[in-house]
Amino acid sequence: MIKQSEKSMLSKRICTREARIGVIGLGYVGLPLAVACARAGFTTVGFDIDDSKVSSIRTGRSYIDSVGSGDLSLLTADGMLTATSEFSQLGGCDVIVICVPTPLSKNREPDLTFVESTAHVIAGSLRCDQLVILESTTYPGTTEEVLRPILEKGGLKSGQEFFLGFSPEREDPGNLAFKTVTIPKVVAGDGPQALKLVEAFYGAVVESVVSVSSPKVAEAVKITENVFRSVNIALVNELKIIYDAMGIDVWEVIEAASTKPFGYMPFYPGPGLGGHCIPIDPFYLTWKSREYNLPTRFIELSGEINLSMPKYVVGKLENALDEIARLSLGSAKILVLGIAYKKNVSDIRESPSFAILELLAKRGVSFGYHDPHVGQIPSTREHPAFTGLKSVNLDVDCFEYFDAVLVLTDHDAVDYELVVRHARIIVDTRNVFGRRGLRSSNIRKA
Repeated sequence: MIKQSEKSMLSKRICTREARIGVIGLGYVGLPLAVACARAGFTTVGFDIDDSKVSSIRTGRSYIDSVGSGDLSLLTADGMLTATSEFSQLGGCDVIVICVPTPLSKNREPDLTFVESTAHVIAGSLRCDQLVILESTTYPGTTEEVLRPILEKGGLKSGQEFFLGFSPEREDPGNLAFKTVTIPKVVAGDGPQALKLVEAFYGAVVESVVSVSSPKVAEAVKITENVFRSVNIALVNELKIIYDAMGIDVWEVIEAASTKPFGYMPFYPGPGLGGHCIPIDPFYLTWKSREYNLPTRFIELSGEINLSMPKYVVGKLENALDEIARLSLGSAKILVLGIAYKKNVSDIRESPSFAILELLAKRGVSFGYHDPHVGQIPSTREHPAFTGLKSVNLDVDCFEYFDAVLVLTDHDAVDYELVVRHARIIVDTRNVFGRRGLRSSNIRKA
């Protein structure tokens, strides 16, 4: 067990910015955090198994929308931020933050492979007076039940020789109103001393810290945020289907309902859920609740509704082709507008566009896509058939070739006036034309 003076040494190093920070996982969460730490005055090392990311950071080239290459270049030139795939350097870090993926398995159960393998790597060089923080979204209990036992296998004890905490990431790609440093940071520690250290670290990096009583509570906070969004999005998706059958425009309903100054919060329908959080995180709680023999009816029902939306969209596309042009879906050529999971980003993780492309492919449909933020579809584990597919130019010639345009992502950097003037059929899942006041008898909402 280390002495009280040694415990306070880490706190002092954090307060004086002498602490060396290690961030494991340099994706949409890890890289912005690493940049924020470096900007706050901490010497920061980013760790990733992807050599291309390491190389990009070393040369000051950002691959994340929210991180500018100019800022990255300045931090790397000053030596405040470096990147490596050599995890042996973890022993030299005073604070280690884990920002690795937590996907679902094929059976929609938590896949903690990346968290566990990272924990084993850290355990190999774990020393006294280090602070380890998990940021990856997961089910309540992961920090204490999965991460802590792995780290303690070497003989060091959490809260005594090293310190452990959890702080859920709250990134919102494409949202320019909030950045890593301006989003309130929920934090928790495995014991009172760990909490103080976690508070001190994030307090030096972000503007606002919200402390909770335990890692379980902090883990539940993030799950609750995403369950809330998933359930409400499922609700408006279901309302969309019902109101469409009644001849009612759900977008007009939502707009009018939003004028109520209390008791209502607008959520919007779409072609399905995307991104790493909302389609995945609720199922972590569903899985964990089985341990307590408790059902999660709302979560499972919302998942079913949201997962059914791609099929609904394809059905609306098929109806529009038949109604407007007497074309069968299988003989039509479709231009998909938008591959990213949300507007104005290049993030394709869990994008419902891929589920829709797969449904079209099964029907033998000829299709292409245009996305100003995704010039070419990268290699993905889930959708290898679309690897290398390139975005087509959005011009008059393209509308001569394609029979219909299916809007799946409402990017701002698209000339929608060009689309409405030249597209033969438009199926709009985002109400992008309605919001812009663009009208045509050939537009159908889905």
